[in-house]
Amino acid sequence: MPFRLAVGALVTASLLTAALPALTPAPARAAAAQPEPAVTGYALGDTPGAVVRRDAAGLQTLTVVASALRRDGRGVSRPGAGPVRLVRAAHRHGLRAELLVNNYSNRLGGFDRIAARRLLRHPDRVRAVAGRLARFATGQGWDGVNLDLELLGRRDADGLVLLATELQRRMPERLTVSVDVSARTSVSGYRRAGYRLGPLGRAADVVQLMAYDLHGPSWSGPGPIGPLRWQRRVLGALLSRVPADRVDLGVAGYGYTWPRRGTRRVGRSIDVAQARRLARRDGVRPRWDARSGEWTARLSDGTRLWWSDRRSWRLRTRLARDRGLHGLALWRLGSADPLR
Repeated sequence: MPFRLAVGALVTASLLTAALPALTPAPARAAAAQPEPAVTGYALGDTPGAVVRRDAAGLQTLTVVASALRRDGRGVSRPGAGPVRLVRAAHRHGLRAELLVNNYSNRLGGFDRIAARRLLRHPDRVRAVAGRLARFATGQGWDGVNLDLELLGRRDADGLVLLATELQRRMPERLTVSVDVSARTSVSGYRRAGYRLGPLGRAADVVQLMAYDLHGPSWSGPGPIGPLRWQRRVLGALLSRVPADRVDLGVAGYGYTWPRRGTRRVGRSIDVAQARRLARRDGVRPRWDARSGEWTARLSDGTRLWWSDRRSWRLRTRLARDRGLHGLALWRLGSADPLR
């Protein structure tokens, strides 16, 4: 505004103010504080208690791999001494502890889609397994159950919703149910993968989106594990059906190797410290890939590395906060960088 007009406006405003009764200004509205996302850390059943102690300040929930689905789909294994020890460790540090049940098969070296089918397509078996898991949860002092059933198909979707619903019905109200969901870029893709997102979001307390493993040595060539652009896409599709405050963003805390020869046969999973050590021993300087939010390196023998570390975690924390998510879920403690 030109100087003369500004002065004239100020004079006019002063005269008007003098002619009007004094008004008490309304107090300024304080900006609502954005809550920090809750953090869940996945742990194997034999994770040392020292790892839980180290990361406890950055966690709210410890989710422990504790029970496996039987091959016939008719039952699940009882959590052993290791997982039960971690329940006590979690509680000593003021954390919740969730029992993770999955369909991983040591015999197959991967997830058993047939076992999941044999469970989820038979409502009577679903109810029996829900009852058994509820007894484990209440009897061993868990604070909830996490369902990690993978490699599902469209016809498994109703059974997964029923399993979450039956667990809610059979457990005390204070115990929670969370469900792990493999990432897809569309609602129809989620449906084909065995997830009815709307009903599942209503049946579970939290849906944990496994937004990693886009690339891996046994199913793809070298590439980032959970690149940011892809994570935004899969999260967008999920949030079109599930409220943000019921969603956790799953984050990788590990890496993969892709040797120059035999990529699909001899690549392996590595933890973050191993990734850095491999690069350092080879005299290679890792490169930060800003688009994906991950690190990469090429060793002198042609092996490619990709991994996700604490810098990657900070970017995903920002994404979760920006989208108003319930929280983040880190796979896994002991492999990832320390949380604090």
